[in-house]
Amino acid sequence: MIPGGLSEAKPATPEIQEIANEVKSQLEEKTNETYQKFEAIEYKTQVVAGINYYIKVQVGDNRYIHIKVFKGLPVQDSSLTLTGYQTGKSEDDELTGF
Repeated sequence: MIPGGLSEAKPATPEIQEIANEVKSQLEEKTNETYQKFEAIEYKTQVVAGINYYIKVQVGDNRYIHIKVFKGLPVQDSSLTLTGYQTGKSEDDELTGF
């Protein structure tokens, strides 16, 4: 993979679901919504000074949100931070860098 480039989309794994779950409260605070359903569907990664995870999350019937989560390098603070999101997405919308 090219540093800074996005990987191919892959089906979400249990690890990706855990990452999404960890930033769910940050997203709910920013969007002023509570999500009963929060299922990671697919993801892409981007290597920077750490890793950006772009994750497509299903939040309801035909309702999707794309989230961007940053995980720092282990020598830095490796906590997960929600650094961006896009609402109003559909199942067919491609994950892109934002």
